[in-house]
Amino acid sequence: MIPILLQGHERSLTQIKYNKEGDLLFTCSKDSVINVWYSHNGERLGTYEGHNGSVWTVDVDSESRFVVTGAADNTMRLWNVSNGKCLFTWEFPTAVKRVAFSPDDSQIVCITEQRMGYTGTVRIFTLDRSSDNDGAHQSRLPTSEFNPSGSKPTVCAFGYTPNTILTGHENGKIALWDAKTGEELKSVARAHSDVITDLQLSPDQSYFVTSSKDKTAKLHDSKTLDTLKTYPTETPLNSAAIAPFRPYVLVGGGQEAMAVTTTSIRQGKFETRFWHKIFEEEVGRVKGHFGPINTISVHPSGKSYASGGEDGFVRVHHFDESYFRSRPYGEVGEVVD
Repeated sequence: MIPILLQGHERSLTQIKYNKEGDLLFTCSKDSVINVWYSHNGERLGTYEGHNGSVWTVDVDSESRFVVTGAADNTMRLWNVSNGKCLFTWEFPTAVKRVAFSPDDSQIVCITEQRMGYTGTVRIFTLDRSSDNDGAHQSRLPTSEFNPSGSKPTVCAFGYTPNTILTGHENGKIALWDAKTGEELKSVARAHSDVITDLQLSPDQSYFVTSSKDKTAKLHDSKTLDTLKTYPTETPLNSAAIAPFRPYVLVGGGQEAMAVTTTSIRQGKFETRFWHKIFEEEVGRVKGHFGPINTISVHPSGKSYASGGEDGFVRVHHFDESYFRSRPYGEVGEVVD
């Protein structure tokens, strides 16, 4: 695979996201800029400028009409995808660390950071998507909000069951919440032994993958939160993604440069690693980044994936035909000789 190198950020990447069709790729970074690219050739379509601090998180709705972002300037912003206009700004006491649209695009969930006496808070906003509203008229008040007790939440997403929120926490806990009441419905106290860095759902949302600084990624059932599979590595992980239509989980991370010796840096570990989703065996690695991989996203059709690194680069890899023809260990349910 010859990657397409996207050079549009001056600092490390924080999150990247494909839209539902997969023709657009949204990237955000500590340089306060959000970029959108054509995913097939890496051409930059435009930028969304307005944040005054590191942009930690980005998501795009299923119609590619709105983009929502959260940043260190204590704001969450709603943007028009097509013209780059900032439509609405929500302000908070602390930084916004994670945002996500609901599956039907009617709501946005966000996590604000625990800092300066404020607790980490999960807020859900109802989005006005009416045809007579260009998106600029939204309610500043959340539909609901709650403060998870104990460890602060670091990642979130809407759950498989309607009106539920999934969260991952600093101490390795995962939890399922009632989005309306803030009641904790289920939790696993030590799903990981260190901070959870990413949470991504499968295409049908029936299971999800988490990555952690404890050097593992894990697959969980969306209803029960039971751990289904574990993918251990030798390095802290920052991101994990599920490949649609193929039995793979992609993970990426790497030790911070200041935390390792020169020898360790030369040895790398800055690779996207492919694990067989069912058999829990590593099947391949893709090198290229000159620092830890911070975020991974897979094309909705499964034909490509993108990774964003501490080095400020986004690398888009379109899979070779052999990737789709290969039958590692046989398909699920197939008898292997």
